[in-house]
Amino acid sequence: MSPEDTKLVTLARAARLRAHAPHTSLAEGAAVRDTDGRTYSAATVENADPALTTSALRAAVAAAASSGARAFEAAAVVGEADLRDEDLAVLREFGAGVPVLLAGPDAALRATAST
Repeated sequence: MSPEDTKLVTLARAARLRAHAPHTSLAEGAAVRDTDGRTYSAATVENADPALTTSALRAAVAAAASSGARAFEAAAVVGEADLRDEDLAVLREFGAGVPVLLAGPDAALRATAST
């Protein structure tokens, strides 16, 4: 991984520690880097109603978009679950071909995906 991608995984891992996941214990952290090099991180926010749960990747994209980001270079998700199609779709809304690094809780790279 490049130093920039390592930073994304580190930020996502730190965000995971702040997750609110009392219902499933499937805490995730995510980080995104916009095309200006700014990074944004967020964690899972679970709700008793699963339909109201906000994934870490969606929260990170929302934080970035709320700050004016409109295009992304890369994203990272740290956790034990697989990347959900609906989460990838939220990132895809801002452009195709964005690489997404998937890492375990130990920050070891498990897989990569792309919008």
